[in-house]
Amino acid sequence: MADMLIERSGTTLEIAFDRPAKKNAINDAMYRAIADALEEAERDSAIRAVLFRGEGELFTAGNDLADFAAVNAGEVHQGNRQVGRVLQSLAAVTKPLVAAVHGLAVGIGVTLLLHCDLVYVADDARLITPFVNLGLVPEAASSILLPAAIGHRRAFAMFALGEPLSGAEAAALGLANAALPAADVLPRARAAAALLATKAPTAVFETKRLMREVEAIRARIAEEGAIFDRQLRTAEAKEAFAAFAEKRAPDFSRVA
Repeated sequence: MADMLIERSGTTLEIAFDRPAKKNAINDAMYRAIADALEEAERDSAIRAVLFRGEGELFTAGNDLADFAAVNAGEVHQGNRQVGRVLQSLAAVTKPLVAAVHGLAVGIGVTLLLHCDLVYVADDARLITPFVNLGLVPEAASSILLPAAIGHRRAFAMFALGEPLSGAEAAALGLANAALPAADVLPRARAAAALLATKAPTAVFETKRLMREVEAIRARIAEEGAIFDRQLRTAEAKEAFAAFAEKRAPDFSRVA
């Protein structure tokens, strides 16, 4: 489909964000394509790994804020959007997930990585989770997965202060397997995905299952989702989206 490249390469299914005019920001149609691809990968026994990557200069700028603004304005109901299918698939998928990250990764571009089993990043990549800056809360179970990965204080600074991590910092903290020159990231990720295909598949899948508390992750996704949906419709979010559109800092003192 337009804005996504979903291609099979041997035993790997590659899912690529390809919307350069919008910095690979993810809209509802793209979420649908991602969910469909993840569900198909689960059904296809020949697929041994799924690899996420971004086309062009960056990984993804996160959710398309125009979609969030439409929910805030009452034009779209958040519960009807396809992102929920993606989050539930990420929580439960048994196939290994691999990510190749360069440039910018924002919002779900970071929280997606918490569900990946192998992550390779460019040294100079920037990982940002600006949920509170947008009047929102973390999603994708990141409120438990990110602190588990990098510690409470660093995670809180990312969520509440919007502090970014560089690719090098992400690797040092254990959020990524390795930080590499940008040109080396995708080849390294592809090589790792291909190597997984040489391993005993059931042993790989069961190892992944044993390492994840799927029901706890699903429960936190649901809890976050309810709060996220509520926050999307608040005056805080309205001010944040207006500020983004007007290219200014939000002024939450305007919000009662």
